[in-house]
Amino acid sequence: MNALSPLLSPYRPEAVRSWLARLGETAVEAVHPDSLLPDKLPTPPAGRTLVVGAGKAAAAMAAALERAWQSRYPEAPLEGLVVTRYGHGPQEQGPQGQGAECRNIEVLEASHPMPDDLSERAARRMLESVEGLGEDDLVIALVSGGGSALMTLPAPGVGLDEKQALNKALLRCGAPIREINTVRRHLSAIKGGRLAAAAHPARVLTWLISDVPGDEASLIASGPTLPDATTPADALAILERHGIEISSGVRRHLEAPGEAPRADDDAFSRDESEILARARDALAAGQATAEAEGIEVRLLGDDLEGEARELGRAQGRMALAAQDGLTRPLLILSGGETSVTVRGDGRGGRNVEYLLGLFTTLKGAPGIHALAIDTDGIDGSEDNAGAIFGPACWERMLKLGLDPDDYLSRNDAYTFFDALDDLIVTGPTRTNVNDFRAILVLPRTS
Repeated sequence: MNALSPLLSPYRPEAVRSWLARLGETAVEAVHPDSLLPDKLPTPPAGRTLVVGAGKAAAAMAAALERAWQSRYPEAPLEGLVVTRYGHGPQEQGPQGQGAECRNIEVLEASHPMPDDLSERAARRMLESVEGLGEDDLVIALVSGGGSALMTLPAPGVGLDEKQALNKALLRCGAPIREINTVRRHLSAIKGGRLAAAAHPARVLTWLISDVPGDEASLIASGPTLPDATTPADALAILERHGIEISSGVRRHLEAPGEAPRADDDAFSRDESEILARARDALAAGQATAEAEGIEVRLLGDDLEGEARELGRAQGRMALAAQDGLTRPLLILSGGETSVTVRGDGRGGRNVEYLLGLFTTLKGAPGIHALAIDTDGIDGSEDNAGAIFGPACWERMLKLGLDPDDYLSRNDAYTFFDALDDLIVTGPTRTNVNDFRAILVLPRTS
């Protein structure tokens, strides 16, 4: 008898909902910095050890590194600074019982997803901190998703207001993260390997938590310490393809000769990088939990992209088809980063938009429950990680007189699930491997 059987006989929707919510927590815990860094420490160099970093996980990564470093190398000094999103910095208690407080590594906070003056100030300070280092020095770069906005230093001739406007336009048009970060790199004085070039001849060790589909390291936070394989012409083509207007200063910069450091640059000759966690690790934790309880798992991939609502609709049709002839519970898992083309003035991120597309397809189908969260705890720019629903939510919706198609047309999925009391609010998790989506399909006989 598997562990889910008490939920099925008799069928108890509240128990199924609780199990699914806990599955999401398990996925997030598997990719938290506290469980990733302690076994990775390098030998202290003859010179200085300087920590830099940016991203939603930067504070937790810095705290985990500092604790492990002080325990193993109590006599070796450690210093530096990282920048994270407002509210993701030091805290009294972390998700796994560890605080994100640092003693020797300074933690700064800035705005995300739109950069602000503090994003620029943090980037400038980080660039200045690595200047003048020598061959005997070591730079440990802690990089995670969100770092592109949090560490923003416009290239010469480009203003912060111009980067803010382009960032907003790229997000609103539904451009995939690969394209957004390509533009960001070529309009930056610190991204695309420029931070590592500034630190040369010091050795740079980069640890990353990946939030990009495909886990291409140079795309994570726009690769401040990694070589760039794209060109300014690529960035210009992306802006033109999406019909985004640019200033003469931006155009001059993208058309001028000169590129970011390439892979064969001397700046990277002694550098190393490693991805410590990615979407597949969160999905693997969910899969292992489900299979240990006798549940069949169908893993659709960790790099799914496209319009959030359309992916929800497609997976809804898949779940309905899968239920026919099902003899035991089936868990459909997927990860990646979808996009939302904003046409309305509503509230919501890509996970609730995905769920609303799924919801309108399932129409309250018995025995199908779903959850979708952003593993950083913030779906878009709202206060929720995502949402969860089951068949009973359809009846609750009808009683409240809500029209899901109307909410979807206005990109207002947050308000819809808030009215149903189905939002998942975790607060910042201080990690980020993008989306974790789970659809639990129960046999019709249950």
